[in-house]
Amino acid sequence: MNIRDNGPLREKLAAEYVLGTLKGGARRRFEGYMHNDAALRRTTQEWADRLTPLAEFATPQAPRRQVWTNIERRLNLKRAHSAWQFWRNESVTFWRSLGVVSTALAALLVVVITTRTLDAPQLDYVATLTDEKSQTALVLTGDTGRKALTVRMVGNAPVPADKSLELWAVPKQGNPRSLGLLADRGEVKLALTSKAIGDDVALLAVTLEPKGGSPNPDGPTGPILYKGAWVRVM
Repeated sequence: MNIRDNGPLREKLAAEYVLGTLKGGARRRFEGYMHNDAALRRTTQEWADRLTPLAEFATPQAPRRQVWTNIERRLNLKRAHSAWQFWRNESVTFWRSLGVVSTALAALLVVVITTRTLDAPQLDYVATLTDEKSQTALVLTGDTGRKALTVRMVGNAPVPADKSLELWAVPKQGNPRSLGLLADRGEVKLALTSKAIGDDVALLAVTLEPKGGSPNPDGPTGPILYKGAWVRVM
């Protein structure tokens, strides 16, 4: 099969490869395509940049009992000695993290690749904002159906008591537009309006402002701490 001139198929396979739903021979063939196709490698990396941050929004899930049963059967450990049982019981954090990853990928598959239910968030936009060292500091998702903008801080970024973090949409022309104040940890939900996702938005930025936000109606007054851009998921 020649996928070089089939743009939609290349996008679909790249997304499924990143999600981990492309398996077996199909996955090996895709890796072979990537080996000789720099453009396909870039497409795959772009999907990784889009989808990986969404794992931040997955809730922890404990693995089902069937997971342990399958592991024991495949490794012939049905009569495991006490050391194995101790490791299994004491390593619940590891398996919980594994559950988080698999749950996140399954959720992304539903949202990005296949159907969407009426009650599910319509994650149309995603952005990762990085610091001066290019380390991810915030993850943003936009749900145009609910007009909801969710901002999650990755880790903690302590802010002085007399300061606030403020999120801005920076247009190609004109003054930056304030989208709201942020917390220095956890998650904040803001309104998703045309100010945030308009076609003229070139950049998203977070600045350090006086308590309560910038006193200047025309834009920020403090330094830029984080910046990034929207990626349209669908």
